[in-house]
Amino acid sequence: QVQLVESGGGLVQAGGSLRLSCAASGRTFSNYNMGWFRQAPGKEREFVAAISWRSSAYYEDSVKGRFTISRDNAKNTVWLQMNRLKPEDTAVYSCAADPSSVVGGLGSPYRYQYWGQGTQVTVSS
Repeated sequence: QVQLVESGGGLVQAGGSLRLSCAASGRTFSNYNMGWFRQAPGKEREFVAAISWRSSAYYEDSVKGRFTISRDNAKNTVWLQMNRLKPEDTAVYSCAADPSSVVGGLGSPYRYQYWGQGTQVTVSS
């Protein structure tokens, strides 16, 4: 069983920055693919970014160049650095863990077995 705990959300003005953290339990964190997803009110969950167990990063088009995903296996933590935030980035952000070694398809939420509770990000205009 893997537990994921997100932190770092909050209220920020457009153009500002936030850094989300996701702390994971478990001794095999280095083997997990990790992802960030977000869900705005009335909308479906959407992919934001993922980092494979090999530390290859993948991004949804609208966040490329603004968001950066990274991980530290020694700390069992993955981060999402969010810069130049826009009001349309407002959502609940959740991290997710995929314990497989398969790298493809990390943009699909169905790839992930474990999910955190989410953290609210609100960007004001």
